[in-house]
Amino acid sequence: MKVLPRLAAVVLATSSSWSLVLGAQPAGASSSPVAAKTEDRPPFYEPPAALPAHDGDVIRSERTAFYLDPLKVVKADASAERIMYRTTDRTGEPIAVTGTVLTPGKAHAAPRPIVAFAPGTQGLADKCAPSRQLAEGTEYEGLPIKKLLDQGWAVVVTDYQGLGTPGVHTYMDREAEGHAVLDSVRAAQRLPSAQLPGAGPVALYGYSQGGGAGAAAAELASSYAPELNIKGAVVGAPPADLDAVAANLDGSAYGAFFNYSLSGLGAAYGIDIDPYLSAHGKRVTGDLRDNQCTTQAIAKYPFLRSGSLTVDGRPLTERLKSAPWKEVVADQQLGIRRPQVPVLLSHSRLDDVVPHKVGAKLAADWCRLGTTVKFTTNYVPGHIAASAATSSEGAPWLTDRFAGRTAPSTC
Repeated sequence: MKVLPRLAAVVLATSSSWSLVLGAQPAGASSSPVAAKTEDRPPFYEPPAALPAHDGDVIRSERTAFYLDPLKVVKADASAERIMYRTTDRTGEPIAVTGTVLTPGKAHAAPRPIVAFAPGTQGLADKCAPSRQLAEGTEYEGLPIKKLLDQGWAVVVTDYQGLGTPGVHTYMDREAEGHAVLDSVRAAQRLPSAQLPGAGPVALYGYSQGGGAGAAAAELASSYAPELNIKGAVVGAPPADLDAVAANLDGSAYGAFFNYSLSGLGAAYGIDIDPYLSAHGKRVTGDLRDNQCTTQAIAKYPFLRSGSLTVDGRPLTERLKSAPWKEVVADQQLGIRRPQVPVLLSHSRLDDVVPHKVGAKLAADWCRLGTTVKFTTNYVPGHIAASAATSSEGAPWLTDRFAGRTAPSTC
């Protein structure tokens, strides 16, 4: 498989948002130089001094739009409202995050289902927040979202912690991402203008980072949001084992994603990453945090090796084997907790970012715990292109879940 020609095609496709693709600094976190964000943040994304009382409460909202192309020629047939809502970080502290609630123009028999769409890897810069990219027509997951809207289902898309709002995006933090996804549903239900049912059917959907976030939400739902009427979860190419994923990413065409993880988990756990980085490493990390969204980062930093960023030249994958990173990585492991809802887990045998064996093991772990899992393998070449297979499988599988049909199992 030739990586460079395929990578060029990916960057070209994703820049137009017509491709089907992947994917707040907490108290005590580092205030290191590379943690600063330099771009202007729109006022909407500045949280108030005091947050509302309950997780999922809406802090503010405003009308927005969902365009499918950067020229803003093709507008999705849905009303769109940008929201800020309360959720909790990994320590249980209340924080404000943002997102978008989309209500389709297509009619649907009451009660209208809500799909919590967990976005794939967007980048770390504030401008990469899906709520901003949906409005600009640059969200590369626009078509999978549209496919869900075409079924007549409402869709809520979280921005996650620190993506758009202050602080570093806590990329790959299992608990923060899972909380943000579940609370996005609560917020959509409580948004008066959306007129969505407060106790209606719900589903979780995500690919790549979103697959991990959706999986985390499925595992956490019974304890964190037991009132939600979740019918099932579609999980595509989940990074369930960060050790295996990191080893696969470092030095690959998607090496920037490894740097995202270092920044995101460092912010989530209050670890100052500056001592690990050389001057060059700090410049690259700062650039990725402040300026580059996913497609730009892949184009600018292909085959990025973590050893080229460190003060001693040692790859950062070696750091994952010792404290404090070993414990941090272990905290993100999926498959230890049982989802109480059926799951469709889709993964390509030819995935070049998240190894197929990672998805297969997660499916086996969940089966062992008693979850109803349908694990499907496709042979679409590459992580990015294979998201289309998850999208194609996901809509009919969710249709059956919302209809109350018995979920199939490959366990």
